[in-house]
Amino acid sequence: MRLTDFWERLEQSFGSAYAHSIAADHAFTALGGRTIDEAIAQGVDTATIWRAVVSAYPDRVPSRLR
Repeated sequence: MRLTDFWERLEQSFGSAYAHSIAADHAFTALGGRTIDEAIAQGVDTATIWRAVVSAYPDRVPSRLR
């Protein structure tokens, strides 16, 4: 998944402002306790990060974006 696709999915699921807040502030267990921003900076594949988001917020992510 391209980084631009990742951000589009995150913003479609949470809205622009909240998506960036989650990326900076929410530590995901599936990412080893890292935030999205930290995981991206450390080179974690965006598909792996997206799966962590979907797992943590199953009711927020529309099925068409999973």
